[in-house]
Amino acid sequence: MRVLICDDHTLVRAGLRRVLESFDAIEVVAEAASADEAVIKARELQPDAMLLDLSMPGGSGIDALEELRRVVPDTAVVMMSMHDDPQHVRAALARGASGFVVKDAAPAELEIALRAAVRGRTYLSPQVSAPQVRAQKRSDEGVGNLPRRQREILEALGAGRTTKQIAADLGISVKTVETHRARLMEALGCKNAVELLRVALRLHDGS
Repeated sequence: MRVLICDDHTLVRAGLRRVLESFDAIEVVAEAASADEAVIKARELQPDAMLLDLSMPGGSGIDALEELRRVVPDTAVVMMSMHDDPQHVRAALARGASGFVVKDAAPAELEIALRAAVRGRTYLSPQVSAPQVRAQKRSDEGVGNLPRRQREILEALGAGRTTKQIAADLGISVKTVETHRARLMEALGCKNAVELLRVALRLHDGS
């Protein structure tokens, strides 16, 4: 596995390199000290995976994720942070991160996270996964209490229907659909449209 490390602290990068290269079949192909440099080196080297720091001067790792997903869509990105704020975790996952690891994690977590990421799976440090699980449980429990019309709209969202298509399907106005979407977000505890879509997809997939 070829890995690119991005962190603005030289000593942190050196420590991460030593840890990663102690694992079997993992090679650190480059280091980057900023989000911009990470994008440039990722485009040039096409690594299998990246460890990307959340907070860096000149642009956060989350800001860089969208560009990375565009220029290196096959590179799995695992975010690192000193903080376990659920909002940061949700933002990273929504923008295409394959994992989120806190910096005080055990070294073995890095290996687990990277190997999971390159296999298309998501790994979250226990410190951040517990709040995510609780949030998902609240959302899923709320689905069962929805009025019939709101559940219909949620199911349609999960099936990939647009607001205009849902309005036409149900014989209601676009404004009414938007009103129901706002009420769905409030009822399910979703902070934005991405979180609402995740709930809709789980409902549609039956998970």
